Amino acid sequence: MITLTNAAAERVSGFLANRGKGIGIRLSVQTTGCSGLGYNIEFVDNINEDDSVFEYDNNIKVIVDGKSLVYLDGTQIDFVKEGLNEGFEFNNPNSKAECGCGESFTV
Repeated sequence: MITLTNAAAERVSGFLANRGKGIGIRLSVQTTGCSGLGYNIEFVDNINEDDSVFEYDNNIKVIVDGKSLVYLDGTQIDFVKEGLNEGFEFNNPNSKAECGCGESFTV
């Protein structure tokens, strides 16, 4: 299961409203960085056969493909503002270590 904090849900809702279309966001992992895996978020217009769909208030959907779910199950997505910086943070119980810059993780 993937969960969203209220702050993350509000941010996703705003992104989708500004875009004017889409059924949600896709959370996936990709090979990148010094630790091996990185998070990827993109807009979703269609659901694929092997996708898992997690639906939240205001009809917000987070879609995760079957291959990525193994690495992401249990992840909580938050949206954080710290000074001039803002962005999504991922609390992933499967992550064993992160690289020093926080760009990638390993399981």
